[in-house]
Amino acid sequence: MRRRAAIVPKALRALGFAAGLDVLLSVSGAQAGDPASTARAAMDLFAQNCFSPFMTAEKARKTFALSGATYDFYDLDPFSSADPSPATGRPATPGTDRRCEIAFAGNHADKAAATAVEALTKEGITTPAPLPASYTETETTTLLAARRLNPRRTAIVHVGTRNGPQGTETFMLVERLLPTNDQN
Repeated sequence: MRRRAAIVPKALRALGFAAGLDVLLSVSGAQAGDPASTARAAMDLFAQNCFSPFMTAEKARKTFALSGATYDFYDLDPFSSADPSPATGRPATPGTDRRCEIAFAGNHADKAAATAVEALTKEGITTPAPLPASYTETETTTLLAARRLNPRRTAIVHVGTRNGPQGTETFMLVERLLPTNDQN
């Protein structure tokens, strides 16, 4: 598989990413219900919360309590003064100390990737970093990129589709690499 050199996949460049994207939708007061509403709410929750160093397992449990979506979160070495949050879903990915992921029914990967890119930009996380060989693109990957969080830390963002309990689901995840696993 070839790796994506840029964080903006071809589909997003065709949408005119440089001109801006209007894909972030407000969730305040929104009720998820139908799959499209759930997808919009889940994308917005990811964008607003998964890049925050202040997210904790307790906050994730409350924040991602969205009917029709699943989430996974751990933070073994918080940037903030919060207590560590152990991996309670899937095991921690080797070489990482944090994961924030949300998944929801249907194929909404292009909008989810655009939402992730916009959130990275909004947070000022724009410096490319080498993508470790342990992260590989699949046929259903829409976005796979590494971005520098600070001189010692890198975030890996992965958006795509996979088989879920109800059929195809879209997933959005960000994992933070341990400093020893960062590539300079």
